[in-house]
Amino acid sequence: MKNTHDILASEITPQNIFEKRRQLIKLAAMGAFGLSQAEVFSRSAFAQSGQKLPAKVNPQFFVADKLTSYKDVTTYNNFYEFGTDKADPARNAHTLKTRPWTVSVEGLVNKPKVWDIDALLKLAPMEERVYRFRCVEGWSMVIPWIGYSLSHLIKASEPQGSAKYIEFISLADPKQMPGVNSRVLNWPYTEGLRLDEAMNPLALLTFGLYGEVLPNQNGAPIRINVPWKYGFKSAKSIVKIRITDKEPATSWKVSAPYEYGFYSNVNPEVNHPRWSQATERRIGAEGGMFAPKIKTLPFNGYAEQVAHLYKGMDLRKFY
Repeated sequence: MKNTHDILASEITPQNIFEKRRQLIKLAAMGAFGLSQAEVFSRSAFAQSGQKLPAKVNPQFFVADKLTSYKDVTTYNNFYEFGTDKADPARNAHTLKTRPWTVSVEGLVNKPKVWDIDALLKLAPMEERVYRFRCVEGWSMVIPWIGYSLSHLIKASEPQGSAKYIEFISLADPKQMPGVNSRVLNWPYTEGLRLDEAMNPLALLTFGLYGEVLPNQNGAPIRINVPWKYGFKSAKSIVKIRITDKEPATSWKVSAPYEYGFYSNVNPEVNHPRWSQATERRIGAEGGMFAPKIKTLPFNGYAEQVAHLYKGMDLRKFY
């Protein structure tokens, strides 16, 4: 590992700026220098194409794995509202209008509210977090997301004592989203978590990636990220959040209940009927499709932070 001076003094280019910042985050986590220097470097990073979204680096929430390139993160996507091919969202999502945008929080809460997206952007300080992202299809990425813990919004809504689950409902507008005209799923896309899962600090209400606001194809203007679960659990382009006392009927579980459970925790010991979950292919790795696969970690490597949530549960039954 280079020292702080070497990292800051060496040439900064569009190709290496986020790798340099990752090294600084690691040094910060190791106590090599105060967080302020990492914050300054984070703020100096430029957006790749869109509007900048300033955020403070949080060294508690990062992985040291090599980052997936911005190009791969924004061109290899599952977002069926814009088509079922991996390249369809990048081609088609320009039709999505992200302003004005509101998110309704309702259900078993003492303070229901319709939030304007700009108010949500100000609800809590923005943080940059580097998370692993694991798709149920057996591929993965490492992405620098921007947002804050979902718990901030939940606490602001004051859930009632009977609240047990949280449901996320995505936009389903056939005028903006050509894929909604298909029958691949029942629309709108719906996902959910148990409330204690949603309150875990790792669950991220997400507004950006790679130093800028979310590109449309990545779930603009607001999505969640639940890094210990398969990617389809992280709902995109959210317009409604509902707190309930009953497990939500989530889209993929309704569509194929024997393939997609409600919990969908990353578990290398429980295979999907069509894909092994023991290993994964890291998108953008040297060698492409022929790159050696890597072992998948329980809970995607976040067991220390989340395994206690499932103590005593049969994770083969509650898949």
